[in-house]
Amino acid sequence: MPDKDQNVQHFLELIRQSRRGKFKVYIGMSAGVGKTFRMLQEAQTLLRNGVDVKIGYVETHKRKETEALLEGLPVIPRRNLFYKGKELDEMDVQAILNLHPEVVIVDELAHTNIEGSKNEKRWQDVMDILDAGINVISAINIQHIESLNEEVKEITGIDVAERVPDKVLKEADEVVNIDLTADELITRLKEGKIYTPDKIAIAMKNFFQSEKILQLRELALKEVASQVERKIETELPRGAHLRPEYFLGCISSNHSIATKVIRKTARLASYYHSKWFVLYVQTPKEAGDKIGLAEQRHLINNFKLATELGAEVLRVKHTNIAKAIIETAEEKSITTICIGKPHLTLFNVILSTAVFNQLLTKLAASDIDVVILS
Repeated sequence: MPDKDQNVQHFLELIRQSRRGKFKVYIGMSAGVGKTFRMLQEAQTLLRNGVDVKIGYVETHKRKETEALLEGLPVIPRRNLFYKGKELDEMDVQAILNLHPEVVIVDELAHTNIEGSKNEKRWQDVMDILDAGINVISAINIQHIESLNEEVKEITGIDVAERVPDKVLKEADEVVNIDLTADELITRLKEGKIYTPDKIAIAMKNFFQSEKILQLRELALKEVASQVERKIETELPRGAHLRPEYFLGCISSNHSIATKVIRKTARLASYYHSKWFVLYVQTPKEAGDKIGLAEQRHLINNFKLATELGAEVLRVKHTNIAKAIIETAEEKSITTICIGKPHLTLFNVILSTAVFNQLLTKLAASDIDVVILS
């Protein structure tokens, strides 16, 4: 009976996928590259070709070129609500579902909805719209992708609060890069085409510097290239004789190292379009009653982060970390193990070195790669 139930579930999933709307995402390296402009150009073309396209939510930032493209496009009114004494507006998801256009334009995928909305994030609204069979065209800046958070922070010095899980981009049928050179982007800024005059000088000192823009541009190009490669591999499958890649990120209760291991393993798995796992080995000294509440909370947050990024979280109780990693790797047919570089102190240097030596000795005879993440 379990096999029969599984077959039914698989068939239902196929039906659901066939009814689901198509999802197109424009990615840019920063504000001002022209994502909204491009979406509205596409909407105008669709409208001229008789497609029932509507604007669900677009933020023009009062850019004249962008506002001009809104002319003639049917806009679904936003819903108004009061929050902390202010009247604010949000995308009206229910109105979109009721009107059921063929295509809807939804800007700013990473946006956090006002408290009291059905979903916390706009990307969740988009998933609901797609599930209803409506096609969506949306946009996002590279700094809002969850697994790139650490890299973006290193480049810009900014910890971006509004982030979108990588699994959302994996749902996209098309991912398109909107690209400009650093010089072109800075010229647009100086001409007042991105921000109002009072904000230009601050932007030039902070975010809009050539070296930062170049690095963000590289991230955006790599991300889109990875998404295109995933599409090719999905639609043109490789030979069945090739062994699939499975990644295992190994974490401890050390919060900062664990977060980095999770994000970097997510990037590797995303690049190879592979299934991946996060393993936490709970030794007797890390039993629930022996680690502090803060550490427990950090662990739970890291498990949540891993799940949001698409991992399967494995919690194993074991007296020997190396053995637990090996046993898990064999059980899950892991091809690459990712571990954090230990921040060794004189107190734990012997123990940590022993764990590494055990691990490397056991893996030497197997066909498993080990990546030590900085």
